[in-house]
Amino acid sequence: MNRFLSIILIGTLALGMAACAKEPAPSTAASENTEVTTDAPVEETVDNSDDKFVSAYPAFKVTSESLDGKYWVDGCVFQGGNASPQLSWEPVEGATTYVIYMVDLTAYNIIHWKSEGITETNLPQGWASSAFSQGDTYNADYVGPNPPSGSTNQYNIYVFALKAPVERVKGSLGNQAIKLQEFMDSLDTDAEGNTGNIVAVGRVVGYYTGKS
Repeated sequence: MNRFLSIILIGTLALGMAACAKEPAPSTAASENTEVTTDAPVEETVDNSDDKFVSAYPAFKVTSESLDGKYWVDGCVFQGGNASPQLSWEPVEGATTYVIYMVDLTAYNIIHWKSEGITETNLPQGWASSAFSQGDTYNADYVGPNPPSGSTNQYNIYVFALKAPVERVKGSLGNQAIKLQEFMDSLDTDAEGNTGNIVAVGRVVGYYTGKS
């Protein structure tokens, strides 16, 4: 009897071991083949679709070190340093010259910066003439933001990349540009009367709050 039980016990153990041998080992293939993903940098989209004045033109990126967050630094405002903001951009293919407008969009498009014949693509702060502060409006290109006390105004800088110079860059420094759209669109015709002169337009948006 004991011999019979022993035979049964040995058979049961043998079957159990055989079953264990047939069970596949835990697979590591899934972990080995799992790709480690990292957050790739998101490329900033540059376009002019949200700006009614230049939405019809291709865009390029312009940056400024004269912004503290989204506000123009005191060195650029009329009651501060009254220096034109620093600007940088990559050369635009097909462009030979650049035109800059800086406009107070809150105060009926007052022009604060108007320069033409620009060939540099890295303008240091104070690059433009700001003789306006001494009352010489004819030789000035720039006058800094000067909104009423407590008012936060939006000042956009537009950099137009042109194929060729134009006959005249319209608008007067320190005055409202009711026809700003017309002024900008006129840059699309060069001094020889050729159209399609605007290659692209870059923008920088900044704000300033007037102080008492």
